Amino acid sequence: MTPEQKPPRVVSASREIAAGQRVRGAGEVFTMTLTRGAVRENHVVEFEEGRRIAWMPAEPGKERPGHRWRWELEPAGPARTRVTCTYDWTRLTDADRLPRARATTPDRLRVSLDRLATLAEE
Repeated sequence: MTPEQKPPRVVSASREIAAGQRVRGAGEVFTMTLTRGAVRENHVVEFEEGRRIAWMPAEPGKERPGHRWRWELEPAGPARTRVTCTYDWTRLTDADRLPRARATTPDRLRVSLDRLATLAEE
């Protein structure tokens, strides 16, 4: 990418997965340990039972920096679910997180979908 080109601030990737899992947690905060060991508190901002969950992560006890993750589930046939993962950094306020946000591409989101498929389809 040249310096003149700006990466999109909202990116998505989708794939079908041969499984479906009930999603819970409307209005809740859930904790996640990232691949590098850091812990995040995820504040649920959208929720539709079995269809959609979106959250804004934050370091424990700190303000949310403004980016949002969303997972959407759509029936795609018997025992299949189309899963869409979206990362939205249009309201990201933490300049230190901008390089990583810019590096979050649809290809990187597909890697997450592939990991989910591997776990769900085992």
